[in-house]
Amino acid sequence: MSKILLTTTINADIKTVFDLSRDIDLHQKSTFKTGEKAIAGRTSGLIELEETVTWRAKHLGFYQTHTSKITEMEKPFKFTDVMLKGRFKSFIHQHLFKTEGKNTIMTDILEFESPAGLIGQLFNYFFLKNYMTEFLLERNKLIKSTAENIEI
Repeated sequence: MSKILLTTTINADIKTVFDLSRDIDLHQKSTFKTGEKAIAGRTSGLIELEETVTWRAKHLGFYQTHTSKITEMEKPFKFTDVMLKGRFKSFIHQHLFKTEGKNTIMTDILEFESPAGLIGQLFNYFFLKNYMTEFLLERNKLIKSTAENIEI
């Protein structure tokens, strides 16, 4: 199983960062390179506990769908999405938030496993982990810039 741990410091209040992190519309903006689109379940606005979203995007040259469910939510401190259907053998993404001074510390913990045994493990190690890290960094960059430029 591969694990990605990312921490982003954002000069904005925790509620704003939390809400932007679960905003389906903002997520779609951050994934314009893959054409990711919410096609079922919650397709716009803020996803909530027990809701699902199905994404369709072109990754690695192939159109793929991925359905996740929000299985845990403690506003504005954390939420977790878990893959119900998709290409991964398993996929769990924890989103954690804490206040530190005037900043919000946003932490992503993504654990995933590819199918196909040893071949999948090698693919994870040599390619997929870096690909997924860049995917999250792009998303986090947009969350950060949006949160820091909101006028209150």
